[in-house]
Amino acid sequence: MSTFGDLSSAAGLQKLNEFLAEKSFVSGSELSDADVTVASEVGEFDAEKYVNIARWYKTVAANKEIPKKAAAAEAEDDDDVDLFGSDDEVDEEAEKIKQQRVKEYEARKAAKGPKPAAKSMVTIDVKGWDDETDMEELCANVKKITMDGLLWGGHQFIPVGYGINKLQINCVVEDDKVSMDELVENIEEDEDHVQSVDIAAMAKI
Repeated sequence: MSTFGDLSSAAGLQKLNEFLAEKSFVSGSELSDADVTVASEVGEFDAEKYVNIARWYKTVAANKEIPKKAAAAEAEDDDDVDLFGSDDEVDEEAEKIKQQRVKEYEARKAAKGPKPAAKSMVTIDVKGWDDETDMEELCANVKKITMDGLLWGGHQFIPVGYGINKLQINCVVEDDKVSMDELVENIEEDEDHVQSVDIAAMAKI
């Protein structure tokens, strides 16, 4: 038994911990065999509670081979003795902290609600073929077009000359959902009424 008493007991560990608060090694100012001998008698301990022992023990272990206590050698394999916590345990703790932070971020994100979809106000000019084109029917056909993210608004008929009118109609579209090229193609499919389609104006809202 060392001069610090039974180093597998709380009293012995406390005595050694207090000694090492002011000393780097158990004998002299350099690492010696005395440190190895005392280290071999140290049982399992709480590294957070006995911080001075933990510091000293790591230094000894890094420079010398510490014989295991006889009782511990019989009871356990080397892989089972881990006074300071394995790297795997550290990694697991870091992963737990990471997962907790991810959950907290997701919770804050959910509390704020979904981000509003980007939308645009679009004015479309639809020109009829001639003065005999049924513009009311043309308008009805346009408004029959449905697309996810498309909402039709007000409209008006505007003369363009020679008795020909055009339909000017507004709509609101979700930018990520509605392709303007596809919308124009859908309107142009009404070949009996539609001569041409133009995007007169477009503004973000």
